[in-house]
Amino acid sequence: MAKSTTAFVCQSCGTAHAKWGGRCEGCGAWNTLVEETVATPGGLAAPSAGSKVRAGTVEFSPLDSSEPPPPRLSTGIGELDRVFGGGIARSSAVLVGGDPGIGKSTLLLQAAAAMAKAGTKAIYISGEEAISQIQGRARRLGVSAAPVQLAAETDLRTILKALKASAPEVVVIDSVQTLWSDSLEAAPGSVGQVRACAQELTRFAKKTGAAVILVGHVTKDGQIAGPRVLEHMVDAVFYFEGERGHQFRILRSVKNRFGPTDEIGVFEMGEGGLMPSRDPSSLFLAGAEAETSGRAVFAAMEGSRPVLSEVQALAGPESAGSPRRSVVGWDGARLSMLLAVFDARCGLRFGMRDVYLSVTGGYRIAEPAGDLAAAAALASALIDKPFPAGSVFFGEVALSGAIRPVGRIEPRLKEAARLGFTRAFAPPGAPDTVDGMAVHAVTRLQDLVDVLGGGAE
Repeated sequence: MAKSTTAFVCQSCGTAHAKWGGRCEGCGAWNTLVEETVATPGGLAAPSAGSKVRAGTVEFSPLDSSEPPPPRLSTGIGELDRVFGGGIARSSAVLVGGDPGIGKSTLLLQAAAAMAKAGTKAIYISGEEAISQIQGRARRLGVSAAPVQLAAETDLRTILKALKASAPEVVVIDSVQTLWSDSLEAAPGSVGQVRACAQELTRFAKKTGAAVILVGHVTKDGQIAGPRVLEHMVDAVFYFEGERGHQFRILRSVKNRFGPTDEIGVFEMGEGGLMPSRDPSSLFLAGAEAETSGRAVFAAMEGSRPVLSEVQALAGPESAGSPRRSVVGWDGARLSMLLAVFDARCGLRFGMRDVYLSVTGGYRIAEPAGDLAAAAALASALIDKPFPAGSVFFGEVALSGAIRPVGRIEPRLKEAARLGFTRAFAPPGAPDTVDGMAVHAVTRLQDLVDVLGGGAE
């Protein structure tokens, strides 16, 4: 047996330390070290002389063999199946993270109910709510008649015993941070407990063929709480994003062994729960103001889906104090880069002005193709002149001021034309026209400034 000892384990990254310190050497977080009981590798008992140790056998397959893909289960929700890659794969472990109250439990209860109605044996286990609370939510969502089996339990040993006896096809665990294993002395939610419970549930999924969906809490930085090894254990990791003040939510794939890793699903929050959005671009552009300075529409790509979103910028008056830079929905480092390029290559000086840039609707731009749209909004705000009505932008801005080409140009343009846009500012290599929409090739950032008629006053 392994010897038990104690170590100070970081609750953020899982790094073990011999003694307590204010700062974790692994991730740099402060005040995250908690004393836990761990097993030392050197404490493993060696086999005695003459004893026989049985080893398992490994079956090898040739590289050119044709193995069938894993069978999938439809969740009954089109947007959810899209992110999963065509349905949830059997024998898979899936981790879903998101802010508190964002709708993780609502979406997974709706999915479990839809699968149960289709004949899939689904079990929903909650460690945070009582059964009566889950039943009340099901009545509000209109899915109380679905044959979903409910349980409220946090003891991992008890849960695994019940699951082995029930032989479910889909299991939802809400949440993994509430579970505890009696093999460890650490408290529920600690790094050791989260790691051990996730490992056992993943092993259960691989052995039985059931699909296990784990709900995970997130930290203030938006990362799933617990050790990073948790994301390596499971087969797929999804983040549920959105703002409580907006009606839509985005389920984003960041890891998926059975599907694409850059796909998103868009949902609208309503009285009947989360409903798949039929037209995400119209949703993000809804409520756009009349043509004013400081706004631009970006044609983004999320996986195989083109999505249009609006970028707004504001340049305040010059002041003697330190200028402020505020960014919502975009990378602050790229904003600093764009301002430097404007100054060095175009003569637009934001130096002593407060600069604010926001992607409306709570949407987040992650791809470099958003540079040109952000640059258009910034230049329009500084010059105080709008771009021509019905314009859309995409392209990457280099430090030299050149506009670099991006991928998937044609789907972006077709989506913009479908929504009624009449002109597009795109990198070189784009077609001259798409579905009646004029396309203007932009080779340098100065070309974009020239469309507005010059520089700042």
